Amino acid sequence: MGKIVFYEERNFQGRNYECMSDCSDISSYLSRVSSIRVESGCFMVYESNSFMGNQFFLRRGEYYDIQRMVGMGMMFDTIRSCRMIPQHRGPFRIRIYERESFAGQMMELMDDCDSIMDRFRMSDCQSCHVLDGHWLMYEQPHYRGRMIYVRPGEYRSLREVMGIGTMRITSMRRITDMC
Repeated sequence: MGKIVFYEERNFQGRNYECMSDCSDISSYLSRVSSIRVESGCFMVYESNSFMGNQFFLRRGEYYDIQRMVGMGMMFDTIRSCRMIPQHRGPFRIRIYERESFAGQMMELMDDCDSIMDRFRMSDCQSCHVLDGHWLMYEQPHYRGRMIYVRPGEYRSLREVMGIGTMRITSMRRITDMC
Protein backbone atom coordinates (compact mmCIF):
# COMPACT_ATOMS: atom_id res chain seq x y z
CA MET A 1 0.00 0.00 0.00
CA GLY A 2 1.04 3.60 -0.51
CA LYS A 3 1.45 6.44 1.93
CA ILE A 4 1.45 10.15 1.22
CA VAL A 5 1.78 12.98 3.76
CA PHE A 6 0.52 16.50 3.02
CA TYR A 7 1.89 19.51 4.94
CA GLU A 8 0.41 22.97 5.27
CA GLU A 9 3.80 24.68 5.10
CA ARG A 10 6.83 24.35 2.85
CA ASN A 11 9.70 22.06 3.90
CA PHE A 12 7.36 19.60 5.62
CA GLN A 13 6.37 22.02 8.36
CA GLY A 14 3.06 22.82 10.03
CA ARG A 15 0.03 20.62 10.36
CA ASN A 16 0.03 17.45 8.29
CA TYR A 17 -2.36 14.83 7.04
CA GLU A 18 -1.30 11.24 6.33
CA CYS A 19 -3.20 9.35 3.68
CA MET A 20 -2.94 5.70 2.67
CA SER A 21 -5.85 5.57 0.22
CA ASP A 22 -7.97 7.87 -1.93
CA CYS A 23 -9.03 11.19 -0.37
CA SER A 24 -11.73 13.20 -2.15
CA ASP A 25 -11.43 16.31 0.06
CA ILE A 26 -8.06 17.17 1.61
CA SER A 27 -9.37 20.63 2.56
CA SER A 28 -11.44 19.05 5.32
CA TYR A 29 -8.12 18.17 7.03
CA LEU A 30 -5.80 21.02 6.01
CA SER A 31 -6.34 24.64 4.97
CA ARG A 32 -3.75 24.31 2.19
CA VAL A 33 -1.01 21.99 0.91
CA SER A 34 2.47 23.48 0.54
CA SER A 35 4.70 20.38 0.62
CA ILE A 36 4.27 16.63 0.15
CA ARG A 37 6.19 13.52 1.12
CA VAL A 38 5.33 10.32 -0.75
CA GLU A 39 6.69 7.61 1.55
CA SER A 40 5.60 4.69 -0.60
CA GLY A 41 3.59 4.05 -3.71
CA CYS A 42 2.41 6.41 -6.43
CA PHE A 43 -0.39 8.95 -6.29
CA MET A 44 -2.29 11.36 -8.48
CA VAL A 45 -3.01 14.73 -6.91
CA TYR A 46 -5.92 16.84 -8.16
CA GLU A 47 -6.61 20.54 -8.25
CA SER A 48 -10.27 20.10 -7.22
CA ASN A 49 -12.27 17.98 -4.79
CA SER A 50 -13.62 14.59 -5.89
CA PHE A 51 -10.66 13.83 -8.20
CA MET A 52 -11.56 16.53 -10.72
CA GLY A 53 -9.66 19.18 -12.64
CA ASN A 54 -5.95 19.28 -13.38
CA GLN A 55 -3.93 16.29 -12.18
CA PHE A 56 -0.31 15.47 -11.49
CA PHE A 57 1.50 12.14 -11.00
CA LEU A 58 3.72 11.73 -7.91
CA ARG A 59 6.07 8.85 -7.18
CA ARG A 60 8.03 8.16 -4.02
CA GLY A 61 9.97 11.24 -3.01
CA GLU A 62 9.96 14.57 -1.22
CA TYR A 63 8.30 17.62 -2.73
CA TYR A 64 9.30 20.40 -0.35
CA ASP A 65 7.56 23.27 -2.16
CA ILE A 66 4.42 22.97 -4.28
CA GLN A 67 5.27 26.23 -6.04
CA ARG A 68 8.47 24.64 -7.38
CA MET A 69 6.45 21.71 -8.74
CA VAL A 70 4.86 24.08 -11.24
CA GLY A 71 8.33 24.19 -12.85
CA MET A 72 8.27 20.36 -13.06
CA GLY A 73 5.18 20.45 -15.25
CA MET A 74 2.41 20.66 -12.68
CA MET A 75 -0.15 23.13 -14.03
CA PHE A 76 -1.74 24.18 -10.71
CA ASP A 77 -0.76 25.20 -7.19
CA THR A 78 -3.76 24.02 -5.15
CA ILE A 79 -4.25 20.37 -4.16
CA ARG A 80 -7.72 19.31 -3.03
CA SER A 81 -7.83 15.52 -3.54
CA CYS A 82 -5.57 12.53 -4.20
CA ARG A 83 -5.89 9.01 -5.52
CA MET A 84 -3.54 6.12 -4.77
CA ILE A 85 -2.44 4.20 -7.85
CA PRO A 86 -2.33 0.47 -7.15
CA GLN A 87 0.58 -1.52 -8.47
CA HIS A 88 -0.25 -3.44 -11.63
CA ARG A 89 1.45 -6.65 -12.67
CA GLY A 90 0.48 -8.10 -15.97
CA PRO A 91 -0.43 -6.89 -19.44
CA PHE A 92 -1.50 -3.37 -20.36
CA ARG A 93 -4.34 -2.78 -22.81
CA ILE A 94 -6.42 0.27 -23.69
CA ARG A 95 -8.83 1.04 -26.53
CA ILE A 96 -8.88 4.68 -27.54
CA TYR A 97 -11.62 6.34 -29.57
CA GLU A 98 -11.46 9.48 -31.64
CA ARG A 99 -14.82 10.79 -30.40
CA GLU A 100 -17.01 10.61 -27.31
CA SER A 101 -19.23 7.58 -26.60
CA PHE A 102 -16.73 5.21 -28.24
CA ALA A 103 -17.36 6.64 -31.71
CA GLY A 104 -15.02 7.28 -34.60
CA GLN A 105 -11.72 5.57 -35.25
CA MET A 106 -10.71 3.00 -32.58
CA MET A 107 -7.21 1.77 -31.85
CA GLU A 108 -5.96 -0.67 -29.25
CA LEU A 109 -2.67 -0.07 -27.47
CA MET A 110 -0.54 -2.35 -25.33
CA ASP A 111 2.44 -0.03 -25.00
CA ASP A 112 3.25 3.67 -24.72
CA CYS A 113 2.35 6.01 -27.57
CA ASP A 114 4.20 9.33 -27.83
CA SER A 115 1.91 10.69 -30.57
CA ILE A 116 -1.46 9.29 -31.63
CA MET A 117 -1.33 11.57 -34.69
CA ASP A 118 1.97 10.13 -35.92
CA ARG A 119 1.14 6.54 -35.03
CA PHE A 120 -2.56 6.30 -35.91
CA ARG A 121 -3.44 9.55 -37.74
CA MET A 122 -5.84 10.40 -34.89
CA SER A 123 -5.98 14.05 -33.85
CA ASP A 124 -7.61 13.45 -30.46
CA CYS A 125 -8.84 10.78 -28.06
CA GLN A 126 -12.20 11.69 -26.50
CA SER A 127 -13.22 8.34 -25.00
CA CYS A 128 -11.47 5.13 -23.99
CA HIS A 129 -11.90 1.69 -22.49
CA VAL A 130 -9.07 0.64 -20.19
CA LEU A 131 -8.96 -3.15 -20.26
CA ASP A 132 -5.74 -3.74 -18.30
CA GLY A 133 -3.34 -1.60 -16.33
CA HIS A 134 -3.19 2.05 -15.33
CA TRP A 135 -2.38 4.81 -17.82
CA LEU A 136 -1.47 8.49 -17.98
CA MET A 137 -2.87 10.46 -20.92
CA TYR A 138 -1.27 13.77 -21.97
CA GLU A 139 -2.49 16.80 -23.88
CA GLN A 140 0.69 17.14 -25.96
CA PRO A 141 2.82 14.66 -27.89
CA HIS A 142 5.84 13.12 -26.16
CA TYR A 143 4.11 12.98 -22.75
CA ARG A 144 4.01 16.73 -22.17
CA GLY A 145 1.46 19.18 -20.85
CA ARG A 146 -1.50 18.44 -18.62
CA MET A 147 -2.22 14.81 -17.82
CA ILE A 148 -5.05 12.60 -16.68
CA TYR A 149 -5.01 9.21 -14.96
CA VAL A 150 -7.26 6.39 -16.17
CA ARG A 151 -7.70 3.00 -14.54
CA PRO A 152 -9.63 -0.08 -15.72
CA GLY A 153 -13.10 0.92 -16.85
CA GLU A 154 -15.03 2.74 -19.55
CA TYR A 155 -14.72 6.49 -20.09
CA ARG A 156 -17.48 7.65 -22.48
CA SER A 157 -16.33 11.27 -22.29
CA LEU A 158 -12.88 11.99 -20.91
CA ARG A 159 -13.63 15.72 -20.84
CA GLU A 160 -16.78 15.37 -18.72
CA VAL A 161 -15.69 12.58 -16.42
CA MET A 162 -12.32 14.11 -15.65
CA GLY A 163 -13.40 17.75 -15.62
CA ILE A 164 -10.72 18.76 -18.12
CA GLY A 165 -12.75 21.05 -20.39
CA THR A 166 -11.25 21.44 -23.85
CA MET A 167 -8.05 19.48 -23.22
CA ARG A 168 -7.06 17.24 -26.15
CA ILE A 169 -5.37 13.89 -25.54
CA THR A 170 -2.47 13.27 -27.93
CA SER A 171 -0.10 10.85 -26.13
CA MET A 172 -0.32 8.18 -23.44
CA ARG A 173 1.91 5.94 -21.38
CA ARG A 174 1.56 3.00 -19.03
CA ILE A 175 2.22 3.49 -15.34
CA THR A 176 4.93 0.90 -14.90
CA ASP A 177 6.56 2.41 -11.80
CA MET A 178 6.84 0.13 -8.82
CA CYS A 179 3.95 1.84 -7.07
